[in-house]
Amino acid sequence: MQARAASLQGRLGTLALAAAGGGAFMWAGLPLPFLFGPMAVCLPAALAGARLQGMGSFGVAMRTILGVAVGAAITPDVIARAPQMAGSLALVPLYVVLIGLVGVPFFRRLGFDRPTSWYAAMPGGLADMVIFGAQAGADMRALSLIHATRVAVIVTAAPLILTGFYGASLDGVIGAPARDLPLHELALMAMAALVGWKGAERIGLFGASILGPMIVTAGLSLSGLIHTRPPAEAILVAQLFIGVSIGVHYVGVTLRELRGFVLAGLAFVVLLAALAAAFTELVTLTGLADPVEGFLAFAPGGQAEMTVLALAAGADLGFVIVHHLTRIVLVILGAPVAARVLGPGRARKGRSPGPGSGPDHTPDG
Repeated sequence: MQARAASLQGRLGTLALAAAGGGAFMWAGLPLPFLFGPMAVCLPAALAGARLQGMGSFGVAMRTILGVAVGAAITPDVIARAPQMAGSLALVPLYVVLIGLVGVPFFRRLGFDRPTSWYAAMPGGLADMVIFGAQAGADMRALSLIHATRVAVIVTAAPLILTGFYGASLDGVIGAPARDLPLHELALMAMAALVGWKGAERIGLFGASILGPMIVTAGLSLSGLIHTRPPAEAILVAQLFIGVSIGVHYVGVTLRELRGFVLAGLAFVVLLAALAAAFTELVTLTGLADPVEGFLAFAPGGQAEMTVLALAAGADLGFVIVHHLTRIVLVILGAPVAARVLGPGRARKGRSPGPGSGPDHTPDG
């Protein structure tokens, strides 16, 4: 009972800190205040040793809002334009392969063992890569921090690139106020969020909290039962919880982990940025995508984070998310199979691989 009360108190404290960050960013007129405000306070607080806590199932539930937003963007018009996406979608497998060819040797040279290098390089979802990596004997803490760093840096840098390089505005209308939406559509979206999430979990679908609601809502959208995305207030709350989730991954980070795992993640993001820039230029110059959509489609961030940025930039949400889903499906389905075929090996039991581990890290071969 005491442990539950302490956990609740910790979560409320973390939420209050995040809300204060969001309020400060909104007062200062900064872009995406309810995403970057919580990140700006939670991440350094975690690195400073604050015992922040994630939001648990409630935080996962907030992601269903973004799944509904994506599903609502899948309209008959988007389906009609699907053949136009074929050219850029065909580049996604090549993009994933190149990331692997660059990333695995990169992490190996930094001293990580084979399984850790393999799953650290794969641009999939954080949770999925940590689970697969753990099954292969990789260092779970290293994978968690490397992928969290990838997402944090991309989410931070992408708005600067969008506004500074592409001239995009991040003041896009993310949704209508709840008071302006029909009650029956709000009820249908709430149903789609819950049924989609739990149904996807039941069948073991990856990314259940986003993909399940997305699939159910897309069906409602295509059948003409809903005509709008979730209310602005709901999307703002979802942003706040995403900011918290990124920050709390750094709770308890030691100096060794900061020097080894986090810096390795930062260096890898530079390589990813170069590849993403090359593919963005390719799809833009060939006329396969507009610059903003091309950039967001190939930025190797998470589904939830890219959804928020696409909404804020007023980008074609369907185009952006279809590319990210393709990338993540390829990684989730292909990485374990390729790992077995190519034999990245298995870390020795009890070892803690990674830079700075000296004689304790798993040797080559």
